[in-house]
Amino acid sequence: MSFSFYGELCTEVYELTKPIGHSIDGDLEFYKQKLAACEGRILEVMVGSGRVMIPLLEAGFAVDGIDYSPEMLAVCRQHCEARGLQANLVQADLLQLSLPNQYEAIIIPTGSFLLIENRQQSIQALQRLYEHLQPGGKLIVDLFLPDTNFKIGTFEGTSTFHFPNGDLITMESKLVEADLFNQCKVSHLKYEKWRDGNLVQTELQRFAIRWYGVEEFKLVLESLGFTDIVVSADYVDGRQPSDAQQCYTFEAIKK
Repeated sequence: MSFSFYGELCTEVYELTKPIGHSIDGDLEFYKQKLAACEGRILEVMVGSGRVMIPLLEAGFAVDGIDYSPEMLAVCRQHCEARGLQANLVQADLLQLSLPNQYEAIIIPTGSFLLIENRQQSIQALQRLYEHLQPGGKLIVDLFLPDTNFKIGTFEGTSTFHFPNGDLITMESKLVEADLFNQCKVSHLKYEKWRDGNLVQTELQRFAIRWYGVEEFKLVLESLGFTDIVVSADYVDGRQPSDAQQCYTFEAIKK
């Protein structure tokens, strides 16, 4: 069995744990506040099933969405159609991104940017996003730091997810790569769907994250031409980062 990237079972779990409009630690309210002055188009990168995008559309923002996962985009389209929303959703590789619009704001919530495993590719992706911003446009990106487990081969736990139709999905995680020097960790996730006590579907996922220090990421953004870089912690405007457990939101302006 080959590894998937946000495949069908992963998408089902994502839908259950991150439903449309669910705010994670106040992130949805934070993004609405930060985008309140936007009159032009907004791009959400790694849009997933639409947890953030759809409430923004319903609030009157003009939002496009891109994602690499066709399974995620299919679910997002279904949610938009069910709500009568017109949404421009594109399956795209960030490294090859070429959209017809330039945007007043580009957002990457929930630390999704860390899923770009290769450092050089992550910088190339930021360059592509810079090119898709209008002059004076704003990039908003959430980042976080990893946990402290770096012991390869460690089983990181098994989670069980109960669905309204009676199905169960279990997810088992095992750490297979950990490189503190290169700031990258890789886990293998195994999803199993159970129905009436029978295993009906299995899915494997290679889950990698690459992290950045606060000052390091500022320097990366500056090297690409971004200015007026501001960092907030835990979705509180003006709160300075002070703890490795916090989420860090970077705001940066294109010259």
